[in-house]
Amino acid sequence: MPRLSEVIAALESLWPAEWAESWDAVGTVVGDPGQDVTRVLFAVDPVQETVDEAVNLGADLLVTHHPLYLRGTTTVAADHFKGRVVHTLIKNDIALHVAHTNADSADPGVSDALAGALDLRVVRPLVPDRSDPEGRRGLGRVCELDHPLTVRALAALAAERLPATAQGIRVAGDPEAQVRTVAVSGGSGDGLFDAVRAAGADAFLTADLRHHPVSEFVADRAHGSLALLDAAHWATEWPWCELAAAQLDEISDRHGWDLRVHVSKTVTDPWTAHAASNPTHTPGAPN
Repeated sequence: MPRLSEVIAALESLWPAEWAESWDAVGTVVGDPGQDVTRVLFAVDPVQETVDEAVNLGADLLVTHHPLYLRGTTTVAADHFKGRVVHTLIKNDIALHVAHTNADSADPGVSDALAGALDLRVVRPLVPDRSDPEGRRGLGRVCELDHPLTVRALAALAAERLPATAQGIRVAGDPEAQVRTVAVSGGSGDGLFDAVRAAGADAFLTADLRHHPVSEFVADRAHGSLALLDAAHWATEWPWCELAAAQLDEISDRHGWDLRVHVSKTVTDPWTAHAASNPTHTPGAPN
């Protein structure tokens, strides 16, 4: 039975803190280094729902992709929802560890898991990490399809393979355009448009695409018929939980730890419903 410090050392070998962006908050948030760990739960968000799931599961460690305190705090009082999370964790002897942008840039990382969910063949990082001499780490991934698909078919594939959310998959661009090369980035990706253009991708699958950047991107014909596919943020990052759990399982087997590793199926995407526009109405603003 490993101690928390040993499990954290294993996790940090997968996603070293120095790979995180300077603005990020990664690492262990709650936990006694000397406590024993027998059961671990992976989730995207450190919210009350996943913490309660960890309690009910009897987990000793919750590993999340998103930080609990990204911008810092001056209180962990339980009258605030983040403070309640901390109190619940401590009262139940559950540690919390965060791997965020260090897991984004890892090899394999968040975007590898996203590509894998769609059976896309990863070719290279979209934005290579200059500190990696092998050129394998970095943000996003450039992928190839074994057989070309239309944008519409690629969107349908993403909707089928990624966890179901109220949003589904939105598309900007010609739905019938042919796709051979796909750029993917788990989480918010509209800051990567220049890299997507430079990669010569036919489509870009990511999340949190905003009106003005997309409008300008589509209007700029210099990039040709490149299509944008916008999925829910949580859905694009959840596949990483399965990848990360498998990585820890392998480490556990190698060390003889016999850890029980689980992946949360709790949907923590904040959007809960979707009302489709009426297709019989004439497109445009109401009179």
